Amino acid sequence: MEKITVMLGKRSYPIIIGSSLFENDSIFYPLQSGEQAMLVTNKTLANLWKDQLLYELRKSGIKVDQVILSDGEQYKTFNETEVIISALLDKQHSRDTTLIALGGGVIGDITGFAASIYQRGVRFIQIPTTFLSQVDASVGGKTGVNHILGKNMIGTFWQPSSVIINLNYLSTLSTNELVAGLAEVIKYAIIFDEEFFSWVEDNLHLLLILQEKEIIYCIKKCCEIKSKIISLDEREANIRAILNLGHTYGHAIESHSGYGNWLHGEAVSVGIVMSARTSEMLGYLKRIDTKRIINLLMRAGLPTKGPKNMPPSSYLPYIMRDKKVISGTVRLILPINIGKAKIQTGVDKNIILAAIKESQ
Repeated sequence: MEKITVMLGKRSYPIIIGSSLFENDSIFYPLQSGEQAMLVTNKTLANLWKDQLLYELRKSGIKVDQVILSDGEQYKTFNETEVIISALLDKQHSRDTTLIALGGGVIGDITGFAASIYQRGVRFIQIPTTFLSQVDASVGGKTGVNHILGKNMIGTFWQPSSVIINLNYLSTLSTNELVAGLAEVIKYAIIFDEEFFSWVEDNLHLLLILQEKEIIYCIKKCCEIKSKIISLDEREANIRAILNLGHTYGHAIESHSGYGNWLHGEAVSVGIVMSARTSEMLGYLKRIDTKRIINLLMRAGLPTKGPKNMPPSSYLPYIMRDKKVISGTVRLILPINIGKAKIQTGVDKNIILAAIKESQ
């Protein structure tokens, strides 16, 4: 079992990584015997993991209710948030309750959002079940729901009380879901650590077959990087924005295509390519590094070209509504070389369009 601490003063919390974690009675920290909790999951995961988790929670003396949501990015909405709130009220959950998110990024975001607004804020625990949520989405306290005009436009910063990363859950992922998580892994390597990028290049085949030693190292590395950034800039006032490499373009793809038609990691992969091409056109990133990035994404099985039915001009309205836009000025996260990225303001729209066109 590996443990990392996200350092946020009195709101610091542990990230625990390992297999068969629920055999440890104290794993559900800060929940204690006799306390109340609400498990939130989706219909797919309810059939796979819900009963086992309920058994372990109740064995630990926790009084737990449950709410089961629809499965998919298209259900990351206010309506599903209201389902959680209604269940909490119906079961008379008070301000000392704890929500438990069992699922990927969608469940984690909705549950965290509900926790942040129920009676002005209650505790919640993240138990991520997808590779993408284990390496990225479950850590950092970003919560929210989508809007028809933009992804993640409604939400809060609300940190979990703990993150429990159980490797056993990865065994039921489809290949597409596993591969989608690799986009975020590669993102971290591009932004912060060329040595880690080389490690991913060398160990990609072991990650794809869920070799435990390599999976643990990979998840821990990503969580360590994100934890450090969050402790420096919890609410994305400056440096935390750099974690959004590929997301400005990627969110445009998700929003335009209809939520759920592209997996988040797939869209981010294309967004990384578009960001790399933008950087290259501005004279920052060397072509050899762009090719190296694209090659690794392709080897992982990730897409590197945007939707054929999405012309470059259709990206711009979404880019202009991106959360990193300040006073009408676009801010893009661009790789400068493998292992370093920067926040770039004032990129000419013609360069943005050219980078998108080259990635179609």
